[in-house]
Amino acid sequence: METESEPYVRLATLRQVHQAVAELNSARSLADTLQTVAEGVVNGLGYELAAVNLVRPDGDLVVAAVAGDASAEAFLSGRVGSRVSWERRLSMGERWGELRFIPYTEGWVLDEDDVPQWRTTGPAPGFADEWHPMDRLLAPMYTAGSATGELLGVISVDRPRNGLRPGAWGREALQMYAFQAAIAISNARLRANMQRALVRLEREQQALRASEESFRQAFEYAPSGMAIAELGGDQHGRLHRINDALCRLLGRSVSQLRRLSFSDLVHPDDVGTLLRTSAEGGRAELRLRRRDDSYMWVSLRNSVVADAADGPRFLLTHVEDIEDRKRHELQLAHRASHDALTGLPNSAELRARLSSRLCSRPPGGDEREAAPGPFGRLDGFAEVVGVGSPFGGPFGEPVLLGADGAYAADRGHTLVDDYPAGIEGGFGHHTDHHVHTVALDEDNDDGGKGLAVLFCDLDGFKSINDRFGHHTGDAVLIEVARRLTDGVRDGDTVARLGGDEFVVLADGLGLADAEDLAVRLRNAIIPPIRVDGRAVRVGASFGIGWAGCGMSADEVLRSADQRMYVEKRSRARAGRRAG
Repeated sequence: METESEPYVRLATLRQVHQAVAELNSARSLADTLQTVAEGVVNGLGYELAAVNLVRPDGDLVVAAVAGDASAEAFLSGRVGSRVSWERRLSMGERWGELRFIPYTEGWVLDEDDVPQWRTTGPAPGFADEWHPMDRLLAPMYTAGSATGELLGVISVDRPRNGLRPGAWGREALQMYAFQAAIAISNARLRANMQRALVRLEREQQALRASEESFRQAFEYAPSGMAIAELGGDQHGRLHRINDALCRLLGRSVSQLRRLSFSDLVHPDDVGTLLRTSAEGGRAELRLRRRDDSYMWVSLRNSVVADAADGPRFLLTHVEDIEDRKRHELQLAHRASHDALTGLPNSAELRARLSSRLCSRPPGGDEREAAPGPFGRLDGFAEVVGVGSPFGGPFGEPVLLGADGAYAADRGHTLVDDYPAGIEGGFGHHTDHHVHTVALDEDNDDGGKGLAVLFCDLDGFKSINDRFGHHTGDAVLIEVARRLTDGVRDGDTVARLGGDEFVVLADGLGLADAEDLAVRLRNAIIPPIRVDGRAVRVGASFGIGWAGCGMSADEVLRSADQRMYVEKRSRARAGRRAG
């Protein structure tokens, strides 16, 4: 029954609750907030003992704070009660609004559960509202302030200072306080999560800054050239960052290179290689233009740096100088295909160049089935590949592949499996259809033009070798090679078969043209050759053969060789008659 002084008691209690709530909001950490919640119950709501049980991530509840009794605090702090036991407690007893009151007459059924509690004993109550030591009063806290929200924790209280079970006003005060405590704990948790996120973000930023600095130093001070190029947009391919090593390699400044892309620097023959490497990443060897407009061989290793959400972002390129290695490779290739003494193409190279003009089917022979390709149906070949294909020619021109996958030469489209240098060097432009090379007939001169093969054998060379030694003989061969080279057109081939035998391949000549060329070359060889202050002379005999499809390279050379010996014998007989 309400007394006259109860309104004043209510007002004093409200002030205490207000003060406790104010202290809740002033707590900084989650641990401070939980302890302040427990102490607020003791200091503001008139209970001698209070414990805050907080829901853990696994669902169980842990005693996170205790106030009012040091012994109880030492005993209860940190102990855990299962969620099942707590839900059982919250489902039984009397419902005082959001509060749960379990009287000592019913609480005995909870003695065997695992919820931590501070149990005391005492005599039976002397009147109805007297508090018994085994009574239990629980104030659940929810995230949304009511039972519709997620359970945040439970405040358990014991031993009211007035010795009575709380009346309607006391219950309302405890329920109001639990509501505010839930807000304070949620805010404290949010602050704690934000602080952890900020700490984690700061650590990630520090790691990112350290990684960026490591990358910057590795990029700037790398011994090989490095560049970052834009991908996509209006600045696609533009060099964005360049290190000092690349500037030194190309002899250009950073400001100059930033106005360019690799496509502005690459050799025209290597543009296709660059485009494939840029699109797919990987490694390629090509030539880049230096400041003095000379080209150098480099190895490009491209890595497409992509973002999981936005796709490719930029291209990271390593540039390594391989000029010395390439020069060495070219020297080795040149030595393999050229005569060491004269520098002329050797016998293998001569046969390869000759074979590149010839096919095995003679003009007018049986037609092979033409295989389809993007450039039409081409006799005896599977397809034509060109720009953008890894098999394309160095200038982007189409290159024929045979039905067996072998390369075909440019004009004759002959399969030259053993002559890859012809593919790399390029042979000019390809035509849609193979035009057979026709051997001219001296007995039926119709004014046509063909591929002339001039077989040259030096006269009197053996006597020079025997009389003056190999040093003089070598000097004579070198000079003859120079005179033959000076006497032919650009694009013609002068090769040394071995010893004192030379061969000239000259395309597009008629019968009279070939004979005139042989006379000019013979006249170029006849003048004296000075070696170590001594003048020596050699003559030359020429045999003219004609290459035609259906013939092998050996057959063509053998025909020219035979004609040379015919001429040599006829000239010898003419000399004897003149003598």
